Amino acid sequence: MGVPVLDRSKIAIVIPAYNESNTIGNIIQSVSGYGTVIVVDDGSTDNTFNESQKCGAIVVRHANNLGYDQALNSGFKEAKKLNFPFVITFDADGQHVASVLDIYTDCLLYKGFDLVLGRRKKSARLSEWVFKLYSKYKFGWSDPLCGMKGYNMKIYNKMGVFDSISSIGTELATYGISNGYSYVEVDIPILERFDNPRFYSTFRSNILILRAMIRVMKKY
Repeated sequence: MGVPVLDRSKIAIVIPAYNESNTIGNIIQSVSGYGTVIVVDDGSTDNTFNESQKCGAIVVRHANNLGYDQALNSGFKEAKKLNFPFVITFDADGQHVASVLDIYTDCLLYKGFDLVLGRRKKSARLSEWVFKLYSKYKFGWSDPLCGMKGYNMKIYNKMGVFDSISSIGTELATYGISNGYSYVEVDIPILERFDNPRFYSTFRSNILILRAMIRVMKKY
């Protein structure tokens, strides 16, 4: 469906991407009806940059692979520079379903929620399940590691950064919830991925997720 052109101009869809040339073009095309697409090419060695430009996205390019949080930091900086009042984060691997953006845009633009937080049916890793248990107990938030989140940029402007503690995409929303900004959780489907994840895979991912949770626990 998408949103009216005038309202679409208020939304930046930030997509961190590392070696996602096989999927990024289709992703950009599927979400472009909902907002302006900002792809952060996080030091890709494949054709991610060219594919993103060819499909009409604004592309922020890292010379080296800096990781998920730094990619999102760069995406939010670009969105702020371009004066977007709302940002939705969306994964580049083809697992998110673009049609769910109808719900996100409705909640941000028309219902006035400051945060729209995706909630998946299941967790991919044990460490994610542990993080979810902590987040539910501490903040009432069911799925902190879901990559599809919507933000009113007033939260970012107040905090001054998307992430400062390597939280795997959770700090800004945690800050918002902790400071009384309104939020809603949205159940989202997750499609199967047929190749390996680009960010935080296998055993190392469990260690990084648990470390991220500990950082969040210490700060919030």
